[in-house]
Amino acid sequence: MRPRTCASSSQCSRLTAPPSSLPSADQRRAVVVAEAVAAGTDLNAYAAEIAGCTRCRLAEGRTQVVFGVGNPEAEVMFVGEAPGFHEDKQGYPFVGQAGKLLDQLLGGIGMSRADVYVANVIKCRPPGNRDPMPDEIEACESHLFRQVDLIEPKLVGTLGNFATKLLSGKPTGITRVHGQEQQVELGGRAVLLYPLYHPAAALYTPAMLSMLQEDFARIPELLGRVIEPVPEPEPLLAAEPAVQLGLF
Repeated sequence: MRPRTCASSSQCSRLTAPPSSLPSADQRRAVVVAEAVAAGTDLNAYAAEIAGCTRCRLAEGRTQVVFGVGNPEAEVMFVGEAPGFHEDKQGYPFVGQAGKLLDQLLGGIGMSRADVYVANVIKCRPPGNRDPMPDEIEACESHLFRQVDLIEPKLVGTLGNFATKLLSGKPTGITRVHGQEQQVELGGRAVLLYPLYHPAAALYTPAMLSMLQEDFARIPELLGRVIEPVPEPEPLLAAEPAVQLGLF
């Protein structure tokens, strides 16, 4: 196995710390968010910056980094698990059968890919489409946090277990929390996190499609809650004429 390279001195210190001083999951998440916010740049520049990423072993077998796609100023962002075979070849997330179902689900609520941004927790395809390893998620998570910080979505839909656990900072599985929105802080901003089943789950278990559709149907309502209308300025009161005292 190749030794992991460190993206920053703080990351190196985390990796080499003795077991008794290792940070908690919440502390580690706060550190990578802070690093992402401090780094700055725009989305296209950041995509170019990580195109040659070698932070973990997945770089050895990938065709290319699958960064993300969609509206860079989207109010809704979806985060999946990792690229599959087709995504690795084409360079875009959700282009296979799960992607087609995602498009249908978006269409059902009057949205399309042009309205949202879609990315994954992991930017490189795991061999054989296996689940990402914990150290691979740790190596890649700051890329996702930086994307969230740059896009500034109002609502983040997490598709499946990996995205939900990472962005919520909690170990609870998707079966228990799907369709239950929660307020989280990402990049120093309050974001509405909305856990959803991964579209692939409905492909393997068609009976789950109705649950996905029901959960997706709530997105416009939830988005309406977090987008506060700009209040109209109050009309200026006309100044009352000065009262002239009848002294003469």
